[in-house]
Amino acid sequence: MNIAVDGPAGAGKSTIARLAAKELGFIYVDTGAMYRAIALYLLDNDTDINDEAALKSALDNININIVYENNVQHVFLNLQDVSTEIRSEKVGKMASTSSALAPVRAKLLDLQRDIAAKNDVIMDGRDIGTNILPNAELKIYLTASVDVRAERRYKELQLHGENPDLEEIKKGIEQRDYQDMNRDIAPLKQAEDAVYLDTSDMDIPEVVDKIIQLKKEAE
Repeated sequence: MNIAVDGPAGAGKSTIARLAAKELGFIYVDTGAMYRAIALYLLDNDTDINDEAALKSALDNININIVYENNVQHVFLNLQDVSTEIRSEKVGKMASTSSALAPVRAKLLDLQRDIAAKNDVIMDGRDIGTNILPNAELKIYLTASVDVRAERRYKELQLHGENPDLEEIKKGIEQRDYQDMNRDIAPLKQAEDAVYLDTSDMDIPEVVDKIIQLKKEAE
């Protein structure tokens, strides 16, 4: 069974999907982490993403693996654990831009579909239900207000030792929403058969329980 979870930046997709997968015994596929790992490589290597040849050359040198140790996700970029580095705002902004590029999406599309074909998965991202897994048995569009998402991101960055600016985070989220919803390739939108789930006034356990309930209804 495949569960597709889409939604805007800061909606809590990764946290929710990971916990729901654990409860259901599914594999959690963090597509956002994959795109962030690519973005980190592009930044570290000063890749001109507008130069198609340079971009494709860089992508050929990228190998990504996601490993779970004691239920903790570790993202490896060319055998190096970059789980912390990929969560910075700088990498997030690059990921929002680079993930809209056809060569970047093609790099990960086959890998993501292959995992889903062989396993019970919960996969989260921007276009899972509309593009990556259009035949998923359950699709969920997970969102929250901009203010709530900014506050959640603010607290997350503080936990990582950063000193963020809440207003800057809010502006960044609004900008990423616009980019994600208006990009030419696989823009963020709710699939026609997706369940709309606004988590602004819900805590994490409530959202996880709701997804488990929806999964049972979809069986």
